[in-house]
Amino acid sequence: MAVRTAGPRQPNQRLAALIQEAASSNAGLARRVNMVGAEHGLDLRYDKTSVARWLRGQQPRGMAPTLIAEALGRKLGRPVTVEEIGMADGRNGSSSVGLHFAPSTAAAIEEVTELWRADVSHREFLLGSSFAVAALIAPSRDWLITPPDAEVARPPSLAGRGPRVGPSDVYALRAAAKVFRDLDHQFGSGYVRSIVVHYLDDVVAEMLTGTYPERTGRALFSAAAQITELAGYMAVDTGRHGLAQRYYIQALRLSQAAGDRAYGGYVLAAGMSHLAGQLGSPREITQLARAANEGARDQATPTVRAMFHAAEARGHAVLGDVRACEAALSRAAAEMEKSNPAEDPDWIRHFTPPYLSDEFAHCYRDLDRPRQAKDHAQRALAEHQPGHVRRRVVDTVLVATAYAQEREVEAACATGSQAIEMLSQLRSHRGVEYLHDLDRRLDPYQDSSAVRGFRERLGRLAVRQSALPLVLAPALPR
Repeated sequence: MAVRTAGPRQPNQRLAALIQEAASSNAGLARRVNMVGAEHGLDLRYDKTSVARWLRGQQPRGMAPTLIAEALGRKLGRPVTVEEIGMADGRNGSSSVGLHFAPSTAAAIEEVTELWRADVSHREFLLGSSFAVAALIAPSRDWLITPPDAEVARPPSLAGRGPRVGPSDVYALRAAAKVFRDLDHQFGSGYVRSIVVHYLDDVVAEMLTGTYPERTGRALFSAAAQITELAGYMAVDTGRHGLAQRYYIQALRLSQAAGDRAYGGYVLAAGMSHLAGQLGSPREITQLARAANEGARDQATPTVRAMFHAAEARGHAVLGDVRACEAALSRAAAEMEKSNPAEDPDWIRHFTPPYLSDEFAHCYRDLDRPRQAKDHAQRALAEHQPGHVRRRVVDTVLVATAYAQEREVEAACATGSQAIEMLSQLRSHRGVEYLHDLDRRLDPYQDSSAVRGFRERLGRLAVRQSALPLVLAPALPR
């Protein structure tokens, strides 16, 4: 990659300090950056000389600063921003597109369609956009206190030449969403995300700017919200957390236009809350989950409430608050006991007992209770549907992590290697992140032959992932 400079170069002291904190060599950092790049489909050839140039003040172009920050963050076990590595020169800043909870349905349509258009066009501010938890708090507050939109119908005078949208069109959107979701579960977002974004920019945007009566409009906004939330999750699963927050905010606004408070709560708890957790903001995990529970109180089914409580428990677990975590898990289990799938909306029907077991496993991992984490992860693995491959990968890594916490190094490496083999058929950044977390936990045993073998297999996985095609084209409806 070419580099950019601005004025006389100054040594990058921030980067040097982080490299020292991570106990990394220049060659080691270069190797990690190349691996992260491979997960994004980039063939990078950085070496120790490249790192030496960065330390002298030279700055790489494009996504490279973001990849360097991510590589250091994985080694340190915490989020690292481009500002922290001294590479925020103004060109890695982000536009505000997608970060607003629009005041009207017309403004919401304009905001979300501009986001889709920018994403399809690979606008630079989206490629390098950073994540800020504060950007999630204001929209969640607006959702909580704003009354539903009084009217969403669009008569011909507003739509111009836009199409007439009817119930069959909305049905087609929901059918497409199911196809996308099933493919994502089985193959990972790296294969599917670009198709979903193009579908939003082409098909869904045209419908939103068309003509529709009130009832059809509510259903249309509901379907658009669900595909937009899915695109947000796919951004997470391809390592684009800053982009994910924009999609989640817009999915939240679309759910408001749909008059679906329960789904808005789902976006907060399953999307925004988990995103905050992945990027090291545990207090916001609980805040967002509680906002979901409060705002959707009158519409949420027991299954939905179980998911809200489980999301809150995750935050307490990361904070190390055992009592609050187990109280939230107990509430989740009690609600799941009352669950009646026949009463549930389609979008929550994936949240079954094995998914709740998965949430328990995550909590006990973070509370450093490996035996309980392993028991729940194994229970989830025994009950997950075969097509939910990524979820099976995650729970396999949770079992391996529990072994590592118990200092059962060979069992941890053997189970982690099983996850690597399963992940080889996916294109999932999230799955790789779990493996890197396991890799970090094995650092104290790096001289073990089992650990060396595991790391060799993990390295080969990164190479295979970079060689896979970016888009899965067959079997998609047109």
